[in-house]
Amino acid sequence: MSQSDDRKLPPPPSPSPSVSWRDQVILPTLLAGIAGGGYGLVSKHRKVYGAANVSATYATNFAIVTGCYCGAREFVRVTRKSDPDDLLNSAMGGFGCGALLGRLQGGQAGAIKYSVLFAVGGTAFDYTVMKLRPIFATNDWFKLPEWSPIKVLNEEELAAKQAREEKLFTQRGLAKLNKEES
Repeated sequence: MSQSDDRKLPPPPSPSPSVSWRDQVILPTLLAGIAGGGYGLVSKHRKVYGAANVSATYATNFAIVTGCYCGAREFVRVTRKSDPDDLLNSAMGGFGCGALLGRLQGGQAGAIKYSVLFAVGGTAFDYTVMKLRPIFATNDWFKLPEWSPIKVLNEEELAAKQAREEKLFTQRGLAKLNKEES
């Protein structure tokens, strides 16, 4: 064996833990809070309790549940030193999060029900997101129809448009000055 075979290569650099937590916990929690607030705006309870109160309640509850689940899933991932796409992290994190929230909500029976619900539901959701991520990662999934008035311009078309707008702006400015002078 040569000396180069005896040396071990260093492991590849892993992303900063704060980046991982931001992407895996904080962002989904904020999105869930926004979704909860939106759901509260269309809830049937908004007429009785007020739209602001119902929206705030739903936003808070969605954010708490999502933050707890995503935090538990990320804690399990870091503890196991596994990939972010490992579904066992989702199942174990969902089980722990469901047991905690279920215990707070409904005692021991609630803990059992919630732990199974969160483990199955969270894992199914993570599996779906994992399968749909490549589809949404490309820009080809959403195209405007040809009849749409919204057009995506390349650099040349954008420069020509800005030149036309500048010309129209100067013409309008001169027309206003002529009206003020007369």
